[in-house]
Amino acid sequence: MEQILDTAEYLFSRHGLHGVTLKDVAKRVGVHHTLLNYYFDDKKTLFDAVFARRAVVTIEKRMQALDDYDRAAGDEPTVEGALHAFLDTDLDLYIQGGEGWKNYGAFGAQASNTPEGAEYMDKYFDPVVLRLIGILKKALPDAAEEDIFWGYHFVTGALMLTLARTGRIDKLSHGLCRSDDYEAVKARMARFMAAGFRDICNQRKAERDG
Repeated sequence: MEQILDTAEYLFSRHGLHGVTLKDVAKRVGVHHTLLNYYFDDKKTLFDAVFARRAVVTIEKRMQALDDYDRAAGDEPTVEGALHAFLDTDLDLYIQGGEGWKNYGAFGAQASNTPEGAEYMDKYFDPVVLRLIGILKKALPDAAEEDIFWGYHFVTGALMLTLARTGRIDKLSHGLCRSDDYEAVKARMARFMAAGFRDICNQRKAERDG
């Protein structure tokens, strides 16, 4: 079963839900497709199993990191601190988890950019995202709520592009940056995004006050 899920994860990460069939997975595993039909009613059932397998791991770790940060920060959380808890915990899984986790990252990036995949993102990740939003609201008490949600939108877009590992930044930078260098991303992303949150929210506050 793990081999089936690993293979499906790899194929879905490159071709998306509609670019993969159960026969494709069976052929790559080296089994007859009737075996997959025995375990999975259809392709969407397999897609759901692949999505859920690692989603529960990253959700649990990030929720714990956010709870721990919220408790430690008390009444004085910072945007950067909240983003570090949310982003770094996830990036560590891709740094330490080997090729399987990297494939899952690309799989999630594929899924998040399609209507069908977005339903899975809603199903699994909404609770941890809303936990982050709650801490960001505490860190930015004067911010307009829509600015916080837009800020999250930009954060998750940058994270998904990173996890997609397209290689574009490698070419643009002539190898100076690598799309699979998650350590470099971890060292920069939370700080970069926190500055954007603060700038937008402060600008809006100044416009209201002025």
